[in-house]
Amino acid sequence: MVSQELLDILRCPHCAPQGKDGTLEMVKESWLVCQVCGRKYPIREDIPVMLVEVGEKWMATDVDALPVPPEDE
Repeated sequence: MVSQELLDILRCPHCAPQGKDGTLEMVKESWLVCQVCGRKYPIREDIPVMLVEVGEKWMATDVDALPVPPEDE
């Protein structure tokens, strides 16, 4: 599980470089969802996969439909 301290530091790698907040919310204890752009980053073996292309893959997926555990690439 991602600690609250890490969650407080992490920002969306798509939004943060653009000067946007990019705050992430933990969903289903397996996903980080950007509150600005909606990209969804899986957490695998307690490690967030913070790659923009991975987050984009899940943008169209509703939060309720995200698989738990996250699928492998």
